[in-house]
Amino acid sequence: MPRNPHVLVVEDEPDLADLYGAWLDDDYSVETVYDGADGLEAIDESVDVVLLDRRMPGLSGDTVLDTIRERSLDCRVAMVTAVEPDFDIIEMGFDDYLVKPVSSGDLTSVVDQLLLRSTYDDQLQEYFSLAAKKALLDAQKTEAERSASQEYDQLTDELAVVRTKVDDTMEALFDQDVYHRLCQDISRNAT
Repeated sequence: MPRNPHVLVVEDEPDLADLYGAWLDDDYSVETVYDGADGLEAIDESVDVVLLDRRMPGLSGDTVLDTIRERSLDCRVAMVTAVEPDFDIIEMGFDDYLVKPVSSGDLTSVVDQLLLRSTYDDQLQEYFSLAAKKALLDAQKTEAERSASQEYDQLTDELAVVRTKVDDTMEALFDQDVYHRLCQDISRNAT
């Protein structure tokens, strides 16, 4: 049975952290901590998404984020903060940025999007790995050798299945209103 995605809330206001946890608790395995140091201790390979306050006493959210990226932890990070974004965000390694106050729907939506993006990343990595193997065999083996190989047939079938999953996930990403608006913003700013 697959585990529920693990969401870590790092927020120095305990009531707010607990509220975020309550909003997400039905769909995710949620852990809340109330400062940056505890957040760094809690982050391990089981964490899928971190909701991180930017301005906290002690270790700031910026420092926690930098440490997460330096450790190459495989999790998505959304800053959930009262700090209005400025040009300093360009250098930051977050995946999304929400300005407080946020609603239950906003928080759930951003977690869903980040998890979907993670799925897409994993699928893309698998797809490119399989495609590289097929390309290598296509270049090194004759058509007759490939046609006679059961392993090559399995590789081709697996590549087709993964390609379909990638396409379906990409479609789901673009079906989400946030990504539709993002694409509109990108195309509007590119002209």
